[in-house]
Amino acid sequence: MTFGGLRREGTSRLSGSGVSDALHDATELLLISSGLSMTTYILRQGEEAPEETAEKYRELIARREAREPLQYITGTAPFFGREFRVRPGVLIPRFDTETLVEALLPRLLPGMRLLDLCTGSGCVLISLLLSGPGGLSGTGTDVSVEALAVAQENAELLGADAEFVRADLFPDDGKTYDLISANPPYIRSELIPGLDPEVSVHEPRLALDGGADGLDFYRRITAEVPGRLADGGVLGVEIGYDQAEDVVELMKNAGFTQIAIHRDLGWNTRAVTGVKDGSIC
Repeated sequence: MTFGGLRREGTSRLSGSGVSDALHDATELLLISSGLSMTTYILRQGEEAPEETAEKYRELIARREAREPLQYITGTAPFFGREFRVRPGVLIPRFDTETLVEALLPRLLPGMRLLDLCTGSGCVLISLLLSGPGGLSGTGTDVSVEALAVAQENAELLGADAEFVRADLFPDDGKTYDLISANPPYIRSELIPGLDPEVSVHEPRLALDGGADGLDFYRRITAEVPGRLADGGVLGVEIGYDQAEDVVELMKNAGFTQIAIHRDLGWNTRAVTGVKDGSIC
């Protein structure tokens, strides 16, 4: 079969299994299987593909057909202009989460110490460290050993000054930090089974489940963060599209001021930031 024929076959199979962007995913998997660039594929799409390429491609298509996320198959996910490693057991970085990074970047000053809770792949912390001013250092925490291993790999590959430690939110180091970020689990428990299989079946529930109302982790964070954040420090959290009012109230009750809501490209509320002790946001 030709390269073009393989692409059409893969697109048809993925479309039939309910994959929303079947052509894109079929193309990405063909390029991985064949080692071709998109430009070379266009020039050679009428050529017969080697049998080993066709076999490898169909194996990958079968995995995606079973609704395994494309990022787990390719092993990478783009985030804030960089490629991050991901694998099963680690939450896949989303473009929506870039909203949190964009909201916090203007708050960074040289020499700040950052803490990223529920760090997952480390994409938020690493992006802040690499995109901010010099002299930044950071710590990321997670309860998942698998996530911490991937985050450490990403820091080393991308050259970020970050350490990753296992902790149920805050590290047991007694330190205060200048900026604390978090993308905690925030999906209501009852909604998870109804999500796309890529999420409900394949992504770690530990990174998704925010309790009955989705707010469990925000309650914990806002209750504990004042003692771990320096005066004038900033807290920034990602939120679900319908959680802004509740999270703002939790921050107010914890004594934060200059609270701001930040929207993603779809104009959904996606992040909330606040400042400890009345500093200017």
